[in-house]
Parts: sequence; structure tokens; C-alpha cells
Amino acid sequence: MIRVMTSPIPFRTALRSAVAALCLSLVAAPSAEAATFPTKAPHAFLLDAETGAVLLDKDGDAPMAPASMSKLMTVFMLLEAIKEGRVSLDSTFSVSEYAWQKGGAASGSSTMFLHPREQVKVEDLLRGIIIQSGNDACIVVAENLAVTEAEFAAKMTKRARELGLNDSTFTNSTGWPDPGQRMSARDLAMLADLLVERFPEFYPVFSEKQFVHNGIKQGNRNPLLYGFPGADGLKTGHTVDSGYGLVGSAKVNGRRLILVLNGLGSNKERSEESERLLNWGFSEFQNVTLFAKGDKVETAEVWLGDKKTVALQAPEAMTFTLPRAARREMKVAVVVDQPVAAPIMLGQRVATLRVTAPGMEPIERPLLAGESVERLGFTGRIVAAAKYLFWGYAK
Repeated sequence: MIRVMTSPIPFRTALRSAVAALCLSLVAAPSAEAATFPTKAPHAFLLDAETGAVLLDKDGDAPMAPASMSKLMTVFMLLEAIKEGRVSLDSTFSVSEYAWQKGGAASGSSTMFLHPREQVKVEDLLRGIIIQSGNDACIVVAENLAVTEAEFAAKMTKRARELGLNDSTFTNSTGWPDPGQRMSARDLAMLADLLVERFPEFYPVFSEKQFVHNGIKQGNRNPLLYGFPGADGLKTGHTVDSGYGLVGSAKVNGRRLILVLNGLGSNKERSEESERLLNWGFSEFQNVTLFAKGDKVETAEVWLGDKKTVALQAPEAMTFTLPRAARREMKVAVVVDQPVAAPIMLGQRVATLRVTAPGMEPIERPLLAGESVERLGFTGRIVAAAKYLFWGYAK
């Protein structure tokens, strides 16, 4: 049941409203507080993709060495170029001597086993980066989209800032160890969410378990793909500086979680922790939809308007991530200063929906006017003010 919490208008304010419009002040929505859950990972971040709720945050805003997980930004840049028509899946990129030497088998790094001066289809390079984690493939993409890898890295940093990834800085396209190559766990989770949301036609590549190029078959290093139900991405990483890391995602019963871990001591720890934290996220939390977009939530009284009430409407689907244990004690309230002063415009924010439950910070969402309400004329306002003086409200 929804409680309507009102703040009555003081007497003097009501009188002033006869000649001037009231100003409505609403409290800004606080951010949800992430739960505490033990993990061996120095950096851990767990995100609900639908609601944006952060379920776990352990040093999630600290810039860290991302290793090959930063290849997700290279993939993002390539997919944007494809979507914008600057290149196509059938376009071919040339392999430079630098890409072959720096990212090839001789470098001792993850590689697609490209050959110098080879012409490679963009579609193959995309799989070479996502599935095989090819450093050579990353450099080929960087050089063909921006002439040099350094120039491409600068563009990666600029685009990251535009996307709100404020703790991400790139000096290369591969995640090769460098003091200037840094990303936070939160940024990696946000980037993964963007890849899922903006490129649904390409996202299935992240779940492919193997790829063959130049006669060499390599498997996807993401351990979640081989044992966690619903897992479909995204990328692992490992260097001496970073430790073992993973950006993973899984969709179970229509609900997607995105997990970032980094700094673990072994591949085994990475595999075990990723499964353990995803299991926890799916089992301990649930998404609850209270209202659909456009639903009428409540009504509020109107002051000095040509209508007595105004509908309070949900501007979008009101879906919240809640601890399962807190569901029964969840409370929902509409917070509004009523009567709401006219004029009121259709779509104007006039109230707040507040959801509270034990063990979590209050969640607040705006409620909008479902219709326009015109202000009464001069005579009508005088009559309404007189009624308020005598009876305490305007009938």
C-alpha cells in the first residue's frame, strides 16, 4: 500500500499564492548503498544492468592496471566505427611490422598470429580481440582507425570521458603494462553495460568459445562461459601488475548482472570468485517492478488551479533492486507538498516516489504531472484565498 506523505502549505504562504506561484522543492535522490560481502579480490564491482543498482563495491573507483580488460574499449571504438559506417565487417585492415612485432607470437603475449602485411577482415579482427585477446589484432585496429596506436589511445581516453568513464586513461590499445594505462572497476562495469546495450547485434561474439585464424584454433579464456548458466561475456585480463581479473556478465531469468574483479592471485581464484559473487548477486537480490511507464501512481490536490487534483505519473518503469530478505518489509510512499500550486505543466516533476526497506538506503524516483492544470483567473484566486482564510482549504 502506498502512503501519501504531504507537507501542508503554511497560512502566509497560502495567501501569497493568491498573487504569485508557489515553488516546489524536492529532495534529491540519494544513491543506493552497495552491500558488504567478503571477497578475495582487491577490486570488485557488481552491477544490476536493468536498474543500475550497485550490489557490491570494493574499491571500485580506484584506478587500477586493467590488463587485457581494457581491450573492451578498443572493441567499443571499433563497433562504433562499424555502426557509424566508417568501416564494415568486410573491410580489410593491413598488418604492419610494428603490430606483428609488438603483438605477435615473438612478443610472448596473447596473439591472433597475424602475419606482416596480411590483409585481415574487420570481422576476423573483432573475434581475434574478443575471443583470442590478440594484442596484434588490437594494434592493427588502432593503426587503421587512427594512423598510430598512440593517437588511437588518445582517442580512447577522449571517448571514455564522453561516456562518463572518468577514471579511465589509455596509453595503448592492448592493456600492455604502462603506468598511464588505468581503469576503475566501476568504469569497466559501465563499459560492459554499454557494449551490451548499444551493440546487441555484435554482443553474441563475446559468448563464442573458440576462433580459428591462420589455421590456429584458440579458446575463449573467460571461465564463466564453461560453467556458469547464463554467462555470455565479456573479457579476462592478467599481467604481473594487475593480477588476474575479469569482466563477466550473465543473464538469468531475464535479469543481467555485470561483474568486475581484479587483483586475484591465480586463474583458479578468478574462476571461483566470479562464480561465487554472481551466485550471491542472483540469489540474494531481486528486481521488483512497482509501476510501468505512464502508470498513474497517485493524485495530488491542486492550489488555485482549474482542476482540483492532478495525476502523479511514472515517467518510466519503476523497477528496483532489493535484497530478497527485505521484500516483505518494503514501504512505498509518495512525497509531495500539496496542494500543488498551479499552473502545472504536463510532465512537470511534482512529487517523489520513495522506497524504503531494512538494510538499504532509501531509493527515490520523480513523479510527473500526468496533465496540465491552468491557473485560476484573478477572481477565482481571490475566492479560493477567501475560502482558505475561512475554512482552511479551497473547495
